[in-house]
Amino acid sequence: MFGYYLDLALRSFSRHKALTGLMVLAIALGIGTSMTTLTVLHVLSNDPLPGRSQMLFYPQLDPQDLDGYRPGVEPPGQVTLIDGMNLLRAHRAERQALMTGGSVPVEPPRGDVDPFFADARYTTADFFPMFEVPMRYGRAWSAADDQAKARVAVISRSLNDRLFGGRDSTGQLLQLGDSAFRIVGVLDAWRPSPHFYDLHIAGSYARAEDVFLPLQSALDAKLAINGSISCWGGYAVGQLATAPCVWLQFWVQLDDPAQAVGYRSFLEHYSQEQQALGRFQRPLNVRLRNLMDWLGYQRVVPSDVRLQTWLAAGFLLVCLVNTVGLMLAKFMRRNDELGVRRALGASKRALFAQLLVESGVIGLSGGLGGLLLALGGLWLVRQRPTDYAALAQLDAPMLLVTFALALGASLTAGLLPAWRACQIAPALQLKEA
Repeated sequence: MFGYYLDLALRSFSRHKALTGLMVLAIALGIGTSMTTLTVLHVLSNDPLPGRSQMLFYPQLDPQDLDGYRPGVEPPGQVTLIDGMNLLRAHRAERQALMTGGSVPVEPPRGDVDPFFADARYTTADFFPMFEVPMRYGRAWSAADDQAKARVAVISRSLNDRLFGGRDSTGQLLQLGDSAFRIVGVLDAWRPSPHFYDLHIAGSYARAEDVFLPLQSALDAKLAINGSISCWGGYAVGQLATAPCVWLQFWVQLDDPAQAVGYRSFLEHYSQEQQALGRFQRPLNVRLRNLMDWLGYQRVVPSDVRLQTWLAAGFLLVCLVNTVGLMLAKFMRRNDELGVRRALGASKRALFAQLLVESGVIGLSGGLGGLLLALGGLWLVRQRPTDYAALAQLDAPMLLVTFALALGASLTAGLLPAWRACQIAPALQLKEA
């Protein structure tokens, strides 16, 4: 029967081309607008590490003084160097990484490339296995390299292409200002989205850094820090090693809920110890959020993207209301045809199914048009000067959503017109004929 209903739908389209075209256009406009904004929202709210995000946690402590204290206030989003090193040495997690962002002057080994500055990440050895960073050549440095303040480096694939033409550069020296670091590894293509491990620099959807260095080695070489720094008690930024300033990010890997409970308890005990030593002055205030909870708390998805999604949903609703009116007009014009079918024995259910098949075909046609409009809309998004613009790509799941939404919307819009058309009294239509 579906083939028969499909044939009837196509015949109807040829007889009512204008109305059919308007309905397809209305659905295409609504779907195209909605899928553009939904796709952007989808890519921006992605899990950057599927399968691992539930095991990665971001601890927060509150080492600040009582100046400006308010009960219930959130602890700082970063840690001091003293606390970060203390937590590292305690080693209460499966893996842990202390880090900050920086900027380094790169002096290329080739004379045809001018010196330039590159974004850097000063971190500890667990950063690479904990975040499953892919390696193209070589390896990451070890915990022993961290302790020895070894002058070693891992560079990005794009920087390796720029400096060494894409060949294996492990063992080569990387000159960063007055300091030389030996390259031990080259990353493969890697761009976690969002830039979850440090939301304080370069934007939530920035590209990964080009140079990765051991934290202590970078500090020893006095390389520039360009992350967010917050101090209290009258201390200056230049005293970061000992001053009460939060400027480092600290991540831990906890493989099961029991470990997470145990680690939170450890953070509470640590804070109480620091209170007894006089370092922490505020009441006990710790947090331990997993990766996705941390992204949600930080509201990494721009508010304008969420607003645009709601506006697009409203526009789709307007398009559907218009489609309902057009379908109602189209179906009611066919009273004679539907009345004859009822008089010849077709049931209301059969007519209802026929008209819904017709609505579905209109929806799929509108979905195809909406897909083309969405691709155009995403191209326009990629031209915007935002850090997430390059991420606006339609993937396979969103492609399926496009047609599912178009089909569902058209079937929903066709319910009322199809029901009204099925209420036709066949006797009345035969009498008028």
